Amino acid sequence: MKIEGKKIASYLEKLLRQEVRLLKKKPKLVTILVGQSPEQLSYVKIKKNFAKKLKIGFNFIHLKTTPNFSQLMGQLKTINDDKTTTGIIIQQPLPAQLATNSIYDYLSLEKEIEGHKRKSPFLPPLGLAVLTILKYIFLNKRIDKNLFVNFEKDITDLKKIFKNKKVVLVGRGLTGGKPIGETLSAMKINFLNINSNTINPENYFKIADIIITAVGKKVIESSTLKPGVVLINVGLRKENGKLKGDYEEKEVKDIASFYTPTPGGAGPIDIIYLYKNLIEAAKLQR
Repeated sequence: MKIEGKKIASYLEKLLRQEVRLLKKKPKLVTILVGQSPEQLSYVKIKKNFAKKLKIGFNFIHLKTTPNFSQLMGQLKTINDDKTTTGIIIQQPLPAQLATNSIYDYLSLEKEIEGHKRKSPFLPPLGLAVLTILKYIFLNKRIDKNLFVNFEKDITDLKKIFKNKKVVLVGRGLTGGKPIGETLSAMKINFLNINSNTINPENYFKIADIIITAVGKKVIESSTLKPGVVLINVGLRKENGKLKGDYEEKEVKDIASFYTPTPGGAGPIDIIYLYKNLIEAAKLQR
C-alpha cells in the first residue's frame, strides 16, 4: 500500500493553521544559506512558500560567498538576539570550513528548532516525519489529529510495537540518516544503521520488517526484500530529469505491505514538523 505523505501533510497543515491563529506571539523563521546550491535554494523556496500559506514571518539570509567562522558566528548572534525571531535554521550541509556543530552554540535552545543542540526541546523534523508514517501504519491507522507525534504519549506504545521488529536504517548523513537515527533512539526504538561500509547489506534487508532509506541512490533491490516489509524513503536522486528515491516503486509495490513514494512521501511531512517546532518555539518564548 502506498503511503500518501501529501494527504497526511495536507491534514496536519490544517491543524497548524489553527494553532497559528491562537498564538499570542506571531512566529518568524530565519533561514540562513551559505553558498548558491540550486538544490538548497529550492528547499528554501519550499519553506518560504509554506510560511506564506501559514501566514508566518519568514526571513531568508543568503550568504552567496562563504564568510569566515567568526563573521558567521557574529551574524548568528545578532539574529538570535532579535526578539522578533522565533526560530532559526541553518541550511545543511555547510561548506567544509564551517562544518562544525559548534555553530549551534550561538543559538538559544528555544530558537534552534531542528534538534541539533544537546538537551534541545525539539526532535528533528525529518525524524518526526518518519515517526508519523510509522505511527500511521502501526498505531493510528487513519489520518486525524492524533497523528501528530506526542513524545510523552507515544514513546511507550511505539517501544512496545517495535520491540520485536527488525528496523534497518540505511544512511548516516547529516541531513538524512543522522536525524532519523537520533529520533528513533529518543523514542527507544532499536535499529541497525548500515552504510556504504557495511559488508553484504542485502543480508540485513532480507530479514528486516522495516527499512528506512536515506541515501540518494538506488540501494534496494526487490530480490533482497522480505514479503510484507515496510519501506520508507527520504533519499532523493534524479534520473532522466525525474525525482526518485532509493528504490524503484514499481519493483517493490507488490512486495512491501507499505511504502512511501518519491516525491510525496516523507518530504511534505518533514516541512510540517519544521513549522510545528517553530510554533512550539513561539509558545516557549511568549
